Amino acid sequence: MVTTTLDTATQQPFTSRGPLSDAVLRRLTGTERDRALDALARSAVAGTADVVRDDDIQLALFTLYASAYGSIPALAADLEWDPALIETRLLLEAGLEHAVRAAVPVPELPPPTGDAVARALFHLTSDDTGPSLSRYLAKRATAEQVREFFVQRSIYTLREADPHSWAIPRLSGRAKAALVEIQADEYGGGRPDRMHAAIFAKAMRAVGLDDTYGAYVDDVPAVTLASHNLMSMIGLNRRLLGAIVGHLAAFEMTSSIPNRFYATGLRRLGHGEDVTDYFDEHVEADAVHEQIAGRDLAGALAEDRPELLPDIMFGAAACLAADAWVGGHMLTAWEHGRSSLRRSPDHG
Repeated sequence: MVTTTLDTATQQPFTSRGPLSDAVLRRLTGTERDRALDALARSAVAGTADVVRDDDIQLALFTLYASAYGSIPALAADLEWDPALIETRLLLEAGLEHAVRAAVPVPELPPPTGDAVARALFHLTSDDTGPSLSRYLAKRATAEQVREFFVQRSIYTLREADPHSWAIPRLSGRAKAALVEIQADEYGGGRPDRMHAAIFAKAMRAVGLDDTYGAYVDDVPAVTLASHNLMSMIGLNRRLLGAIVGHLAAFEMTSSIPNRFYATGLRRLGHGEDVTDYFDEHVEADAVHEQIAGRDLAGALAEDRPELLPDIMFGAAACLAADAWVGGHMLTAWEHGRSSLRRSPDHG
């Protein structure tokens, strides 16, 4: 198993990708606090051709969110609410939200009833005809591509469910009860060893990878960080409550069948239950979760707060788009004989 250690020379948990991410990392690790972060952030957003695929912007935003989650010990806890860092985060979030909304139009709105919203979400998620990463893994992926898949997925899945949990205190009534029901399963139903993040960590160890959260941040491209950043942005911002609910609904509705394909591909390559357990678990669990998420969560929220319906549908569409961006990146690389990573997962 590869072990990743902190760079003791810079005290940074991962390598910066430009002046903005360098300044954010230095400030959050307490090594430098006097750089004009807002100017760097404004310059980065104004100067990029593609916010979603900009390495410097996405790593900076990922680092800021990692501080909020408490997922990277090297990031100083007493700087979580540092005014300069919060201002930087707001600037970057504005850039990311603008880019995603420009790329992802709000789908046609159904009537704000539980059944109508659920039907619209199921139609939206079943209408995706893009290239299938799960089918590729089932039939064609090599052992090395499977390792890359785990590295790419580790950015979110080792923190599985956390971005959506920000919504719990912001909901009430039926929607809150539905989200708690889903999240209780995600967190193992009281069994730490059955937390989905823990099951995925076990699978990573079984394929020879480091299960430390953040170990592979340096290896993944900006678009992978952007997918997680999107979840974090709409989860952390109360004004985007509808979007995180819609995102979770789409996430659950597009999980069961792909996970069956992933498990099939892993077995094809000779992996056993220690690797397939995570995917097998989701085949059954998410077939139940999709019904709860569609009707009892998103549908109930739309009934109770119809003004949130546009963002519910936007969040669902944004989830599908972000998954397609990451999956498309990986498939394009593999079909051209390239790695989908910025560097080898063995850091070679």
